[in-house]
Amino acid sequence: MSPPNGPKSLWLVLLFGMGVMAKNLNCPAKCTCQYLEVNCTGQQLQDFPTTIPLDTRQLILATNNISYLPSVELNFLSDLVYLDCRENAISEDLDFAFISLNKLIYLDLSFNNLTRVTFTTFSQLSSLVVLKISNNPNLMEIEKDSFANNTWLRHLDVSRTGLTFLDTSIVKDLPNLKSLGLSENLWNCNCSFLDFTLWMKESGVRFPDPENISCYSPAALHGWSMPEVESKLHYTCLLHLHDTDYAFLGLIGFCIFSAGTVAAWLAGMCVVVYEFHATKGGNDEDEDEDEEATT
Repeated sequence: MSPPNGPKSLWLVLLFGMGVMAKNLNCPAKCTCQYLEVNCTGQQLQDFPTTIPLDTRQLILATNNISYLPSVELNFLSDLVYLDCRENAISEDLDFAFISLNKLIYLDLSFNNLTRVTFTTFSQLSSLVVLKISNNPNLMEIEKDSFANNTWLRHLDVSRTGLTFLDTSIVKDLPNLKSLGLSENLWNCNCSFLDFTLWMKESGVRFPDPENISCYSPAALHGWSMPEVESKLHYTCLLHLHDTDYAFLGLIGFCIFSAGTVAAWLAGMCVVVYEFHATKGGNDEDEDEDEEATT
C-alpha cells in the first residue's frame, strides 16, 4: 500500500523535473544555468550568447573571446544585477550599451581592449556600486563627468591601463567612493596633476597597492610615489620660478620702467611748453604796458 502522500510527492517530482528541463531548454549552449544565474566562463565564445533567460540576475561571461556587447540583447536583461565580462576582447564603443540595466550593481570589464570612457558609457547605471575597468592597456581617456550619474559607486579600479592623467572632477564628485585603484599606470606628474595629488591626500579614499602608484614622467619625478609628489609639485608649480618666469618678470619690469620714463619725459615737456608760453605771454603784456606809458 502506497503512503497517503505518494501521488502528491510524485506530482512534485514531475513538476520539479519539468522546471529543470525548461531551464535547460532556455540555457545558452556551452553555458550552465542555475536559479537566476547563467555562467559561460571559459567556453571560447566569440559572440554574446543568445537565449539567456530574461529573469537572469547574474551573468558571467569571463574568459572568452567576445569583442562586442550588443545593446539590444543585453538590455532585454533588465533584472541583471551582476555582469562579469573580464578577460575578453571587448573593444567596441560601449556608449548606450547598458541603457536598461539600471539595477546593475557589479560590472567587471577588466582585461579587455577598451579605449575610452565617455559620459554615455555608464550614465544609465545609476545603481552601480563596483566598476572594474583595470588591465585595459589601450584605455587612454576617461572624459569629465563620465561617472556623474554613478553616485552610488564605492569601488572603482582603473589600474594597469593607458591612462596618464585623470581629472580630479571625475572622482571628486563621487560621494560614496571608498576605494580607487590607480596602480601601474604611466602617470604624467606635471603641474596639471597637482589638484589630483591634493585630492588624494585629503579625500580619505583607500588606494590599493599604493607602492605601485607612482609618476612615470617627467624624468625628474620618475618613480616618485603619489601623493607624496604633491609637495614637490606644489613647490615647482606654485613657488619656484623658472628661467622663463624670470625673463617674463624682467620684461614686465622693463616695460613699466620704459612707460614711466616716457610718461615723465612727456610730463616734463608739457611743463616746459607751458612755462614757455606763460613767460612769453607775460613779456607781451609788459611790452604793451610800456608802449602805453610812452604814448
